[in-house]
Amino acid sequence: MKTETDSKIAAMLPAEKRTVGIVALIAMMRMFGLFALLPVLSLYAAKLEGATPLLIGLAVGAYGLTQAGLQIPLGALSDRIGRIPVLVGGLVIFAVGSAMAAVGDTIWIVIVGRLLQGAGAISATLTALIADATREEVRTRSMAFFGIGIGASFMVALVVGPMVAAAFGVPSLFWLAACLAVAGGLLLTRLPKAIEQPPSPGRWNLKPAFRADLLRLDLYVFLLHAILTASFVALPFLLAHRLELPVTDHWHMYVGALLVSLLGTIPLIISDEREGKPVTIGIAVALVFAGELLLSFFGIAFWPVFFALVVFFAGFNFLEAGLPARLSMLADGEARGASLGVFSSAQFFGAFVGGLIGGRYLAAGRPADVFFVCALLAAIWLAMSGVFRRQS
Repeated sequence: MKTETDSKIAAMLPAEKRTVGIVALIAMMRMFGLFALLPVLSLYAAKLEGATPLLIGLAVGAYGLTQAGLQIPLGALSDRIGRIPVLVGGLVIFAVGSAMAAVGDTIWIVIVGRLLQGAGAISATLTALIADATREEVRTRSMAFFGIGIGASFMVALVVGPMVAAAFGVPSLFWLAACLAVAGGLLLTRLPKAIEQPPSPGRWNLKPAFRADLLRLDLYVFLLHAILTASFVALPFLLAHRLELPVTDHWHMYVGALLVSLLGTIPLIISDEREGKPVTIGIAVALVFAGELLLSFFGIAFWPVFFALVVFFAGFNFLEAGLPARLSMLADGEARGASLGVFSSAQFFGAFVGGLIGGRYLAAGRPADVFFVCALLAAIWLAMSGVFRRQS
């Protein structure tokens, strides 16, 4: 039976707040440098020497390819040699890749630069560092700050990126990404000195990262980012063609819905931390399902679409924070980096598959088809989570 003290939400310690804040800021700066390119990179790449439609797509997606492929080995490496060396090396590689893309005058140089950007795959290591530095009772909240920071970086980048590119050219965004990576490296020196990393394993052993309960969470994040990416393939077409919103105004819809959705996300986080209810993930998936279904059948006017995005983001925000928090608590300490590497690889591969789904079902020019397929994926996920709950 819980006492009144047990039911209170644990306060974050000063060292925990400092670590989470610094790590979240590093992730925000690094991701800002990538997100700011999304609205303008394909148009810029099309003008480069040797550009073809296939190579333009490769220039845009090359980052995700190396990012997905290197999360596991770099996460495992951070378990052996420490988080900080891997983070420093990843930021250096990212900065070099950004600088190469900035000076590149052919499509192939930009592609190589983008591959190097992705080779600095430190998302799993950053998440593992938060897990090392925080207690379990504040882990979900810590991951929430991390995830919300990246979400905020995404929204700001969608606005600032085109403005900077218009004023100084697209290469300036690559130079900005390189500078932000260097600034992130300097921020690492401000971390608390007393963060304890789990003991280094005596030998390479990835088997603990592939336990059934961890693979279940890997599947969940794969589905989450497949749904997210597919939705964002279709959403711009819905807003531009169905709602007739100018492209320069789309960010108003996204930012407004994200902010309002926190009214649903925060109670889910509080409930999850206070009670640890296994059904919390189910509730969040149900919100994602409802949001996609609303977009599919009621995406005909501004306010129905806005409400659907609020519902979707309320579930998505919790899952984006809650899934890595759960995995970090379940993973073996000596294989936490590797486990989060598998998790991050599943996340990026889900985004790749989501892009394929979005393109395939948008071919007929009906965004509603994409949202309906996403709703089906969420329904399958909801059914699976119910089966897994009964088995556990």
